[in-house]
Amino acid sequence: MSTDKPTIVLVHGAFAESASWNRVIELLRAESFDVTAVANPLRSVPGDAAYVRDVVAAIGRPVVLVGHSYAGILITEAASGNDAVVGLTYVAAFAPEHGESAFELSGKFPGSTLGEALASYPISTGGTEFAITKEVFHQQFVADAPAAEAAVMAATQRPATQVALTEGLPTTTPAWRTIPSWFVFGSYDRNIPAALQRFMAERAGSRGTREVPGASHALSVSRPDAVTATILDTVRGVA
Repeated sequence: MSTDKPTIVLVHGAFAESASWNRVIELLRAESFDVTAVANPLRSVPGDAAYVRDVVAAIGRPVVLVGHSYAGILITEAASGNDAVVGLTYVAAFAPEHGESAFELSGKFPGSTLGEALASYPISTGGTEFAITKEVFHQQFVADAPAAEAAVMAATQRPATQVALTEGLPTTTPAWRTIPSWFVFGSYDRNIPAALQRFMAERAGSRGTREVPGASHALSVSRPDAVTATILDTVRGVA
């Protein structure tokens, strides 16, 4: 792969896992990019962001950070003051201001049905963990993918802790203030309403915003072409 191009680091969000990026990875590799898909711990905002920062540091080259859903919070934190990160791509993702959490932002505009789709249970290490119930996973998370594929995703989803979803962004200097950012999201997102994503993109001074008609929350699975196009826009925009 080319050493003249930035490495693309993909970070999945809650209720997904690294393989959710597979189609995007294939498209990026066809364009001769090095790509790393991070296994997001989904335990806490500071801890998860620190892990992303460690992955970026280990690469040792310029990076474009790409975050889906909850991972938008992590890339906003991990890239803050981080000279290795040259661009940000938010994929159906939160782009918070200091102190804002996933749960808080989700209720800022009407349209999210995530709360009623979640099951919760205590974990032995303390606290509570959330997952999307298998019965509604298809329509809630990836309505524009085949039911059989959604069933596999429901079985392999990685739950997130209540702490991770309710913690506010720690940094007082969100990365989108200083690092060029691009946004892509679906008009049929039932986790993060499109109205909220438009608001966050405008607030962040998005260099390019792509809204995909009829697309669900899991864009990297159902609309990998649109996601890849936005990542490539980011690369070209920061070249």
